[in-house]
Amino acid sequence: MFMIEYRDIGWWYWLVTATFLTLGIAGNSSGFILAIGLTVFQLSHFIIREGSVTNFPVQVRFWYLMLLLLAWVEPMQWLYWVPTIGTWAQIVFGYCTMARLVSLLPWNRSVPFSIDLVKQTFLSRPVRGSIKQGFSETS
Repeated sequence: MFMIEYRDIGWWYWLVTATFLTLGIAGNSSGFILAIGLTVFQLSHFIIREGSVTNFPVQVRFWYLMLLLLAWVEPMQWLYWVPTIGTWAQIVFGYCTMARLVSLLPWNRSVPFSIDLVKQTFLSRPVRGSIKQGFSETS
């Protein structure tokens, strides 16, 4: 049930990001700025590591950053609850909602979009590595 990946640098990035977001939710808005800054750094690191801006781990971090930036706007700051809870779920259980959402984008799937695909995407158990590897062409 628990999927603590303490040997993975990505897991540590997410842990520190979740800590910063929790600090922000607790009332210290500098936590949000630190989370955004760390996500920019993490995104840059993964672009260099993966060698492409189109690789799946880079896409997940890009869209995560977009969510954090959207939430930065004053009337939208309630939205920080979503990545805070979601990032803790990723850290503890390995369930990444953002990766599941990104996997549904047209350029990341080879099967037609359907309600069954959405159900399979969001209701399947977490896997080590990429959510994309958990689905076959015929699923």
